[in-house]
Amino acid sequence: MNLEFKRKLPVPQQIKTRYPVTEELAKIKAERDAEVKAIFEGKSDKFILVIGPCSADSKESVLDYIGRLKDVSDEVKDKILIMPRIYTNKPRTTGDGYKGMLHQPDPDKIPDMLEGILAIRDLHMAALKDYGFTCADEMLYPDNYRYLSDLLGYVAVGARSVENQQHRLTASGIDVPVGMKNPTGGDLSVMMNSITAAQHSHTFIYRGWEVTSTGNPLAHAIMRGYIDSAGKCVSNYHYEDLQNLYNLYAKTDLLNPACVVDCNHANSGKKYLEQIRIAKDIIYSCNHNADIRKMVKGLMIESYIEDGAQKIGEHCYGKSITDPCLGWEKSKDLIYKIADTLK
Repeated sequence: MNLEFKRKLPVPQQIKTRYPVTEELAKIKAERDAEVKAIFEGKSDKFILVIGPCSADSKESVLDYIGRLKDVSDEVKDKILIMPRIYTNKPRTTGDGYKGMLHQPDPDKIPDMLEGILAIRDLHMAALKDYGFTCADEMLYPDNYRYLSDLLGYVAVGARSVENQQHRLTASGIDVPVGMKNPTGGDLSVMMNSITAAQHSHTFIYRGWEVTSTGNPLAHAIMRGYIDSAGKCVSNYHYEDLQNLYNLYAKTDLLNPACVVDCNHANSGKKYLEQIRIAKDIIYSCNHNADIRKMVKGLMIESYIEDGAQKIGEHCYGKSITDPCLGWEKSKDLIYKIADTLK
Protein backbone atom coordinates (compact mmCIF):
# COMPACT_ATOMS: atom_id res chain seq x y z
CA MET A 1 0.00 0.00 0.00
CA ASN A 2 1.60 3.27 -1.13
CA LEU A 3 0.65 5.27 1.96
CA GLU A 4 2.74 6.81 4.72
CA PHE A 5 0.80 6.73 8.00
CA LYS A 6 2.07 9.93 9.63
CA ARG A 7 0.09 10.11 12.89
CA LYS A 8 -3.24 9.19 14.43
CA LEU A 9 -5.55 12.20 14.50
CA PRO A 10 -7.81 12.95 17.49
CA VAL A 11 -11.41 11.79 17.13
CA PRO A 12 -14.05 14.56 16.95
CA GLN A 13 -15.17 14.09 20.56
CA GLN A 14 -11.63 14.76 21.77
CA ILE A 15 -11.49 17.99 19.78
CA LYS A 16 -14.93 19.04 21.03
CA THR A 17 -13.92 18.38 24.63
CA ARG A 18 -10.76 20.44 24.17
CA TYR A 19 -12.64 23.28 22.42
CA PRO A 20 -16.20 23.05 23.78
CA VAL A 21 -19.30 24.97 22.79
CA THR A 22 -20.54 26.76 25.90
CA GLU A 23 -24.18 26.71 27.01
CA GLU A 24 -24.53 30.30 25.85
CA LEU A 25 -23.21 29.51 22.37
CA ALA A 26 -25.33 26.35 22.18
CA LYS A 27 -28.40 28.49 22.89
CA ILE A 28 -27.50 30.91 20.08
CA LYS A 29 -27.03 27.99 17.70
CA ALA A 30 -30.37 26.45 18.70
CA GLU A 31 -32.15 29.75 18.05
CA ARG A 32 -30.47 30.11 14.65
CA ASP A 33 -31.25 26.49 13.76
CA ALA A 34 -34.92 27.02 14.61
CA GLU A 35 -35.06 30.15 12.44
CA VAL A 36 -33.47 28.37 9.48
CA LYS A 37 -35.70 25.32 9.92
CA ALA A 38 -38.80 27.54 9.86
CA ILE A 39 -37.69 28.92 6.49
CA PHE A 40 -37.23 25.48 4.93
CA GLU A 41 -40.50 24.24 6.39
CA GLY A 42 -42.36 27.21 4.88
CA LYS A 43 -43.28 28.68 8.27
CA SER A 44 -41.20 31.80 7.64
CA ASP A 45 -41.03 33.94 4.50
CA LYS A 46 -37.46 35.05 5.17
CA PHE A 47 -34.91 34.57 2.40
CA ILE A 48 -31.54 32.94 3.07
CA LEU A 49 -28.28 34.28 1.67
CA VAL A 50 -25.40 31.81 1.93
CA ILE A 51 -22.69 34.34 1.23
CA GLY A 52 -18.96 34.59 1.68
CA PRO A 53 -15.54 33.67 0.28
CA CYS A 54 -15.11 30.81 -2.15
CA SER A 55 -12.65 29.41 0.39
CA ALA A 56 -11.74 30.49 3.91
CA ASP A 57 -8.01 31.13 3.61
CA SER A 58 -7.27 33.43 6.57
CA LYS A 59 -8.94 33.77 9.96
CA GLU A 60 -8.20 37.50 10.12
CA SER A 61 -9.71 38.46 6.77
CA VAL A 62 -12.65 36.02 7.00
CA LEU A 63 -13.66 37.41 10.40
CA ASP A 64 -13.20 40.96 9.09
CA TYR A 65 -15.61 40.07 6.28
CA ILE A 66 -18.08 38.42 8.69
CA GLY A 67 -18.00 41.49 10.92
CA ARG A 68 -19.07 43.59 7.95
CA LEU A 69 -21.79 41.06 7.16
CA LYS A 70 -23.06 41.32 10.73
CA ASP A 71 -23.73 45.05 10.39
CA VAL A 72 -25.67 44.55 7.16
CA SER A 73 -27.46 41.49 8.56
CA ASP A 74 -28.86 43.53 11.42
CA GLU A 75 -30.31 46.02 8.92
CA VAL A 76 -32.07 43.45 6.70
CA LYS A 77 -32.94 40.81 9.31
CA ASP A 78 -36.69 41.28 8.87
CA LYS A 79 -36.47 39.89 5.32
CA ILE A 80 -33.13 38.09 4.99
CA LEU A 81 -31.26 35.56 7.09
CA ILE A 82 -27.54 35.82 6.44
CA MET A 83 -25.65 32.50 6.55
CA PRO A 84 -21.93 33.24 6.10
CA ARG A 85 -19.88 30.84 4.00
CA ILE A 86 -16.87 29.46 5.83
CA TYR A 87 -15.79 26.82 3.32
CA THR A 88 -12.81 25.12 4.88
CA ASN A 89 -12.18 22.29 2.43
CA LYS A 90 -12.22 22.63 -1.33
CA PRO A 91 -12.75 20.00 -4.04
CA ARG A 92 -10.20 20.18 -6.84
CA THR A 93 -11.07 18.96 -10.32
CA THR A 94 -7.69 17.30 -10.88
CA GLY A 95 -6.83 16.80 -7.21
CA ASP A 96 -4.10 19.45 -7.36
CA GLY A 97 -4.11 22.95 -5.90
CA TYR A 98 -5.18 24.54 -2.62
CA LYS A 99 -7.56 22.18 -0.83
CA GLY A 100 -8.64 24.60 1.86
CA MET A 101 -7.87 25.50 5.46
CA LEU A 102 -8.46 21.94 6.64
CA HIS A 103 -5.42 20.86 4.63
CA GLN A 104 -3.37 24.06 4.85
CA PRO A 105 -4.26 26.46 7.67
CA ASP A 106 -1.45 28.57 6.23
CA PRO A 107 -1.66 28.48 2.40
CA ASP A 108 2.06 29.25 2.17
CA LYS A 109 3.07 26.18 4.19
CA ILE A 110 2.86 22.43 3.64
CA PRO A 111 -0.34 20.57 4.59
CA ASP A 112 -0.88 19.90 8.30
CA MET A 113 -4.19 18.14 8.95
CA LEU A 114 -4.10 18.36 12.75
CA GLU A 115 -3.46 22.09 12.68
CA GLY A 116 -6.13 22.32 10.00
CA ILE A 117 -8.76 20.60 12.17
CA LEU A 118 -7.99 22.98 15.03
CA ALA A 119 -7.99 26.01 12.72
CA ILE A 120 -11.38 25.31 11.14
CA ARG A 121 -13.02 24.68 14.51
CA ASP A 122 -11.47 27.87 15.88
CA LEU A 123 -12.75 29.89 12.90
CA HIS A 124 -16.31 28.56 13.04
CA MET A 125 -16.29 29.03 16.83
CA ALA A 126 -15.16 32.64 16.48
CA ALA A 127 -17.96 33.41 14.02
CA LEU A 128 -20.50 32.10 16.53
CA LYS A 129 -18.93 33.65 19.62
CA ASP A 130 -18.01 37.07 18.24
CA TYR A 131 -20.87 37.65 15.76
CA GLY A 132 -23.67 35.21 16.65
CA PHE A 133 -23.41 33.48 13.27
CA THR A 134 -23.73 29.79 12.62
CA CYS A 135 -22.16 29.33 9.20
CA ALA A 136 -22.23 27.15 6.10
CA ASP A 137 -19.52 24.72 5.07
CA GLU A 138 -19.18 22.11 2.36
CA MET A 139 -19.14 18.46 3.43
CA LEU A 140 -16.28 17.34 1.25
CA TYR A 141 -15.28 14.56 3.65
CA PRO A 142 -18.24 12.94 5.45
CA ASP A 143 -16.01 11.53 8.20
CA ASN A 144 -14.83 15.02 9.13
CA TYR A 145 -18.31 16.52 9.56
CA ARG A 146 -18.33 15.60 13.27
CA TYR A 147 -15.47 18.01 14.00
CA LEU A 148 -17.91 20.87 13.30
CA SER A 149 -21.33 19.29 13.83
CA ASP A 150 -22.09 21.39 16.94
CA LEU A 151 -21.28 24.64 15.11
CA LEU A 152 -22.60 24.45 11.55
CA GLY A 153 -25.91 25.99 10.51
CA TYR A 154 -25.97 24.76 6.91
CA VAL A 155 -24.18 22.03 4.96
CA ALA A 156 -23.63 21.76 1.21
CA VAL A 157 -22.83 18.59 -0.72
CA GLY A 158 -20.91 19.52 -3.84
CA ALA A 159 -21.54 18.65 -7.48
CA ARG A 160 -18.69 16.12 -7.50
CA SER A 161 -19.89 14.45 -4.28
CA VAL A 162 -23.65 14.31 -4.73
CA GLU A 163 -23.63 10.84 -6.31
CA ASN A 164 -21.52 9.39 -3.51
CA GLN A 165 -23.30 6.94 -1.19
CA GLN A 166 -21.44 8.01 1.95
CA HIS A 167 -22.31 11.67 1.42
CA ARG A 168 -25.98 10.84 0.92
CA LEU A 169 -26.22 8.59 3.96
CA THR A 170 -24.28 10.97 6.20
CA ALA A 171 -26.59 13.80 5.10
CA SER A 172 -29.52 11.67 6.30
CA GLY A 173 -28.17 11.92 9.84
CA ILE A 174 -27.54 15.68 9.93
CA ASP A 175 -30.00 17.89 11.82
CA VAL A 176 -29.55 21.12 9.85
CA PRO A 177 -30.42 21.79 6.19
CA VAL A 178 -28.24 19.97 3.69
CA GLY A 179 -28.19 21.26 0.12
CA MET A 180 -27.51 18.68 -2.59
CA LYS A 181 -26.03 20.30 -5.70
CA ASN A 182 -26.90 19.14 -9.19
CA PRO A 183 -23.94 17.14 -10.57
CA THR A 184 -21.44 18.74 -12.93
CA GLY A 185 -23.09 16.94 -15.86
CA GLY A 186 -26.45 18.55 -15.04
CA ASP A 187 -28.65 15.44 -14.61
CA LEU A 188 -31.33 16.62 -12.17
CA SER A 189 -32.51 13.04 -11.56
CA VAL A 190 -29.18 12.41 -9.80
CA MET A 191 -29.78 15.39 -7.53
CA MET A 192 -33.38 14.36 -6.82
CA ASN A 193 -32.24 10.84 -5.98
CA SER A 194 -29.68 12.25 -3.57
CA ILE A 195 -32.35 14.32 -1.84
CA THR A 196 -34.55 11.24 -1.54
CA ALA A 197 -31.68 9.25 -0.04
CA ALA A 198 -30.87 12.04 2.40
CA GLN A 199 -34.48 12.31 3.57
CA HIS A 200 -34.76 8.58 4.29
CA SER A 201 -33.53 6.54 7.26
CA HIS A 202 -30.45 4.31 6.78
CA THR A 203 -28.16 1.96 8.65
CA PHE A 204 -24.52 2.30 7.58
CA ILE A 205 -20.89 2.48 8.72
CA TYR A 206 -19.72 5.87 9.98
CA ARG A 207 -16.35 6.50 11.62
CA GLY A 208 -16.03 2.82 12.51
CA TRP A 209 -19.52 2.59 14.03
CA GLU A 210 -22.69 0.93 12.82
CA VAL A 211 -25.17 3.81 12.91
CA THR A 212 -28.81 4.38 12.05
CA SER A 213 -30.03 7.74 10.77
CA THR A 214 -33.55 9.11 11.06
CA GLY A 215 -33.51 10.95 7.72
CA ASN A 216 -33.15 14.67 7.12
CA PRO A 217 -36.42 16.36 6.11
CA LEU A 218 -34.51 19.56 5.34
CA ALA A 219 -32.39 18.04 2.54
CA HIS A 220 -33.00 20.08 -0.62
CA ALA A 221 -31.75 21.06 -4.07
CA ILE A 222 -28.99 23.47 -5.03
CA MET A 223 -29.04 24.56 -8.66
CA ARG A 224 -25.50 25.52 -9.72
CA GLY A 225 -25.44 25.10 -13.50
CA TYR A 226 -23.50 22.39 -15.30
CA ILE A 227 -20.94 21.57 -17.98
CA ASP A 228 -22.22 20.21 -21.29
CA SER A 229 -20.57 17.54 -23.46
CA ALA A 230 -18.58 20.23 -25.28
CA GLY A 231 -17.15 21.54 -21.99
CA LYS A 232 -19.24 24.72 -21.98
CA CYS A 233 -21.00 26.15 -18.92
CA VAL A 234 -24.81 25.93 -19.03
CA SER A 235 -26.92 27.83 -16.50
CA ASN A 236 -30.02 26.44 -14.76
CA TYR A 237 -31.25 29.40 -12.71
CA HIS A 238 -33.77 30.78 -15.23
CA TYR A 239 -37.51 30.94 -14.70
CA GLU A 240 -38.06 27.84 -16.86
CA ASP A 241 -35.40 25.89 -14.94
CA LEU A 242 -36.98 26.73 -11.60
CA GLN A 243 -40.45 25.85 -12.92
CA ASN A 244 -39.05 22.52 -14.12
CA LEU A 245 -37.58 21.81 -10.69
CA TYR A 246 -40.92 22.66 -9.09
CA ASN A 247 -42.59 20.13 -11.40
CA LEU A 248 -39.99 17.48 -10.53
CA TYR A 249 -40.67 18.00 -6.84
CA ALA A 250 -44.42 17.72 -7.50
CA LYS A 251 -43.92 14.17 -8.80
CA THR A 252 -42.32 13.07 -5.53
CA ASP A 253 -43.37 12.68 -1.92
CA LEU A 254 -40.33 14.59 -0.66
CA LEU A 255 -40.78 16.73 2.43
CA ASN A 256 -40.32 20.50 2.36
CA PRO A 257 -39.62 20.96 -1.38
CA ALA A 258 -36.93 23.61 -1.49
CA CYS A 259 -34.13 25.04 -3.56
CA VAL A 260 -31.18 27.34 -3.04
CA VAL A 261 -29.71 28.79 -6.24
CA ASP A 262 -25.95 29.13 -6.60
CA CYS A 263 -25.27 32.38 -8.45
CA ASN A 264 -21.69 31.50 -9.34
CA HIS A 265 -19.95 28.36 -10.66
CA ALA A 266 -21.45 27.11 -13.94
CA ASN A 267 -24.48 29.40 -13.55
CA SER A 268 -22.22 32.41 -14.04
CA GLY A 269 -19.63 30.67 -16.18
CA LYS A 270 -17.32 31.59 -13.27
CA LYS A 271 -17.70 35.25 -14.25
CA TYR A 272 -18.13 36.55 -10.72
CA LEU A 273 -19.65 39.91 -11.65
CA GLU A 274 -22.54 38.05 -13.30
CA GLN A 275 -23.72 37.07 -9.82
CA ILE A 276 -25.33 40.49 -9.45
CA ARG A 277 -27.45 40.10 -12.57
CA ILE A 278 -28.27 36.45 -11.83
CA ALA A 279 -29.42 37.23 -8.29
CA LYS A 280 -31.73 39.96 -9.59
CA ASP A 281 -33.09 37.59 -12.25
CA ILE A 282 -33.95 34.96 -9.63
CA ILE A 283 -35.65 37.53 -7.40
CA TYR A 284 -37.71 38.60 -10.42
CA SER A 285 -38.79 34.98 -10.96
CA CYS A 286 -39.74 34.68 -7.28
CA ASN A 287 -41.77 37.87 -7.37
CA HIS A 288 -43.72 36.76 -10.43
CA ASN A 289 -44.52 33.16 -9.53
CA ALA A 290 -45.82 32.18 -6.11
CA ASP A 291 -44.80 28.54 -6.59
CA ILE A 292 -41.21 29.50 -7.37
CA ARG A 293 -41.14 31.95 -4.45
CA LYS A 294 -42.34 29.20 -2.12
CA MET A 295 -39.71 26.74 -3.37
CA VAL A 296 -36.69 29.03 -3.68
CA LYS A 297 -35.49 29.59 -0.13
CA GLY A 298 -32.39 31.58 -0.95
CA LEU A 299 -29.21 32.20 -2.90
CA MET A 300 -25.53 31.30 -2.72
CA ILE A 301 -23.16 34.15 -3.51
CA GLU A 302 -19.35 34.07 -3.53
CA SER A 303 -18.18 37.30 -1.97
CA TYR A 304 -15.12 38.62 -0.15
CA ILE A 305 -13.52 41.95 0.73
CA GLU A 306 -11.81 42.54 -2.61
CA ASP A 307 -13.07 41.82 -6.13
CA GLY A 308 -11.65 38.92 -8.11
CA ALA A 309 -9.01 36.36 -7.21
CA GLN A 310 -5.27 36.10 -6.70
CA LYS A 311 -2.61 33.43 -6.78
CA ILE A 312 -1.29 31.91 -3.57
CA GLY A 313 1.67 33.96 -2.43
CA GLU A 314 0.44 37.32 -3.65
CA HIS A 315 -0.91 38.21 -0.18
CA CYS A 316 -3.63 40.67 -1.19
CA TYR A 317 -5.74 40.99 1.96
CA GLY A 318 -9.32 39.74 1.62
CA LYS A 319 -8.98 38.52 -1.96
CA SER A 320 -9.90 34.96 -2.90
CA ILE A 321 -7.16 32.44 -3.63
CA THR A 322 -9.61 30.10 -5.36
CA ASP A 323 -12.59 31.23 -7.49
CA PRO A 324 -13.08 34.99 -8.05
CA CYS A 325 -15.54 36.67 -5.68
CA LEU A 326 -17.60 39.85 -5.56
CA GLY A 327 -15.90 42.56 -3.52
CA TRP A 328 -17.50 43.93 -0.36
CA GLU A 329 -19.04 47.14 -1.72
CA LYS A 330 -20.77 45.29 -4.58
CA SER A 331 -21.88 42.56 -2.19
CA LYS A 332 -23.33 45.02 0.30
CA ASP A 333 -25.24 46.84 -2.42
CA LEU A 334 -26.59 43.52 -3.73
CA ILE A 335 -27.85 42.47 -0.29
CA TYR A 336 -29.71 45.77 0.09
CA LYS A 337 -31.12 45.42 -3.44
CA ILE A 338 -32.43 41.92 -2.70
CA ALA A 339 -34.02 43.11 0.53
CA ASP A 340 -35.65 46.05 -1.23
CA THR A 341 -37.08 44.11 -4.19
CA LEU A 342 -38.03 40.72 -2.73
CA LYS A 343 -41.77 40.43 -2.13
